[in-house]
Amino acid sequence: MNFVEELRWRGMIQEIMPGTEEQLQKELTAGYVGIDPTADSLHIGHLVGVMMLKHLQRAGHKPIALIGGATGMIGDPSMKSAERKLLDEETLRKNQAGIKKQLEKFLDFDSDAPNAAELVNNYDWMKEFTFLDFIRDIGKHLTVNYMMAKDSVRKRLSSESKEGMSFTEFSYQLLQGYDFLHLYQEKNCRLQMGGSDQWGNITTGSELIRRTIGGEAFALVCPLITKADGGKFGKTESGNVWLDSRYTSPYKFYQFWLNVSDDDADKYIKIFTDISKEEIDSLIAEHQKAPHRRSLQRRLAEEVTTMVHSREALEAAIEASNILFGNSTADALRKIDEETLLQVFEGVPQFTVSKEKIAEGVKALNLLTEDAQVFPSKGEMRKMVASGGVMINKERLNSFDELIDSNYLISNKYILAQRGKKNYFLLIVE
Repeated sequence: MNFVEELRWRGMIQEIMPGTEEQLQKELTAGYVGIDPTADSLHIGHLVGVMMLKHLQRAGHKPIALIGGATGMIGDPSMKSAERKLLDEETLRKNQAGIKKQLEKFLDFDSDAPNAAELVNNYDWMKEFTFLDFIRDIGKHLTVNYMMAKDSVRKRLSSESKEGMSFTEFSYQLLQGYDFLHLYQEKNCRLQMGGSDQWGNITTGSELIRRTIGGEAFALVCPLITKADGGKFGKTESGNVWLDSRYTSPYKFYQFWLNVSDDDADKYIKIFTDISKEEIDSLIAEHQKAPHRRSLQRRLAEEVTTMVHSREALEAAIEASNILFGNSTADALRKIDEETLLQVFEGVPQFTVSKEKIAEGVKALNLLTEDAQVFPSKGEMRKMVASGGVMINKERLNSFDELIDSNYLISNKYILAQRGKKNYFLLIVE
């Protein structure tokens, strides 16, 4: 597999340094992507860089994931209007451990092959560096003029920027440049990859390598991922979509991909999966014939959820989705955990019912009209029960006199009422 060609048809190359493709065709090449450990989980905004490393390894080259322990203490000014909050070492180490665990799902760190993935942390080589050593040995190779010409710096120093830029942030590209130099010298790493907002920092690194030791290094960046409607990719109303299930459940994760637009699905399935070109072309053609079936979104959601979580987590997410949108059973409802249940029924009307009342047992007619206003009147409820349109916990209510007691509780706390096909009500028993 030709790595550059693979990224090109997937729409994952915005800029590439001359000679990069030739270098990769010539020999096994180590390439890296830097990740600042600002949290103990990656979010889907990181996935593009991770997929670049995955494709690099698939093409027979060596991926290096660099955790920016040192640079994470500073913060990258690229594409940001204000300075980032700085982190202490303990927090950074915790974040690194969480990120490594996630990267292991995408990259093979354990094989004996020459292209086994590696994880490095720039804090390990920066912590011994004194400020004086750094400005003497590294800082002298790049002029301020060169550094100020970069877009990430220019934008922050322009008259439009209210914040200005601290010296700490200004030094960031020099530190990132030194990472590239260090990996070039220690790991024979010839390639750095990242998002297009990193182009300035990455080329500073290749220039530093050229000026200090006369070496040749290469750069490749992908476009910043956007949504077709212009909104920010990877953000929902509740914030980032995380890879860690503690922050974004597999159900919510699956739903995010399932609900992307047709145009975005077309783009994302190339970027966020390793499905072949032939199969993707066939999936897109199939989707275009019947877009209402959302087969492209479905396949995208399945692939990414399995890759990030597991096949079991995917099946549980599909099962949970079917509760609301498909013909699921009472068993499926009882199987899902409390957190997922609340996420599935987020936004549906909720009523609180006394635990004592349910323990004693209450007629369905009274429960759904007096204790919870699922129906405006008893007459209306009787009519709908007679026509088979009332469900309790996904099972048809056969009699309005049926006694609802503690045996009906889901997760020992909830009862799900349904009026007609689409009107759900969640009764919280406490």
